[in-house]
Amino acid sequence: MTVEEIADSVSEDLVSVDRHIEEQLVSDVPVIREMGSYLVSAGGKRIRPITLLLVTKALNYRGTDNISLAAVLELIHTATLLHDDVVDRSDMRRGKQTANAVWGNAASILVGDFIYSRAFEMMVTVNRMQVMDIMASTTNAIAEGEVMQLSNLYSHNISEIEYLGTIERKTARLFETAARLGAVLAGSDSATERALANYGLNLGIAFQISDDLLDYGPPSLALGKNPGDDLAEGKCTLPIIHALKHASSSQKVVLQSAIANGDRTMISEIQQIIESVGSVVYASKRAKEYCSIAKAQLSKLPESTYVKSLRHLADFSISRLH
Repeated sequence: MTVEEIADSVSEDLVSVDRHIEEQLVSDVPVIREMGSYLVSAGGKRIRPITLLLVTKALNYRGTDNISLAAVLELIHTATLLHDDVVDRSDMRRGKQTANAVWGNAASILVGDFIYSRAFEMMVTVNRMQVMDIMASTTNAIAEGEVMQLSNLYSHNISEIEYLGTIERKTARLFETAARLGAVLAGSDSATERALANYGLNLGIAFQISDDLLDYGPPSLALGKNPGDDLAEGKCTLPIIHALKHASSSQKVVLQSAIANGDRTMISEIQQIIESVGSVVYASKRAKEYCSIAKAQLSKLPESTYVKSLRHLADFSISRLH
């Protein structure tokens, strides 16, 4: 299923979320206004807002704070992407030039800061200290994850445990928060809140492993990305980590050199190596395991269209591998 099909049951709420996002990106400062409009037009899958909306619907939440918090999640995600693209020196995202490629690094960083501040302004209107506490902890974890990744660039001495710790913080925590906040808004018991938090966390890990694997796949799969981007940025992701453990001595030298030098020209050779030693199969298997763990957490919820959609969302996280 496509994201649009999965989100069909909350499509009206998503329209409201998008309207909230657009309102928060309004400013008298021309660069903020222009970049905000550019970011909105670039679109995005809105997976984090969809997660929160589906959870609140599954738990029969009747309020409107889910709309505001769904917008907050997307704003924080957008701000993070602006900063990411500067750090990674990226020039393409979602099939378009990145904001830093158009406006420069300084403007992208500052507008990212502006969007973060707008997100926290929106949080205040919900007027729930628990929500503020969760979101503050989440943004802190995201920053930690980004620094962890930055510290390990161009290094091949990274274990799978270290890799998972990084992606849990920089990617999966926001998914975890999306699902958890849905439970908090609905007034769920602690067991349900924990289960949904685990759903989001494992969904996020599956999503990131899949995304990392696509970097070594054909261009037709790496939508909105250039194959070899992670390699060029010196990121040692799960396919490389696994390959380094199982490759021959000569293959290891090639892998280590490619990561140390961020050499995109070696992408074809790297693809052949990780395929030959089973690293593609392994990373795909791990992503599917996390997807299964995520879906298992939903057993505590009464069956509904929304719960089915949450399962489909987990499946979507790994669907790009096929």
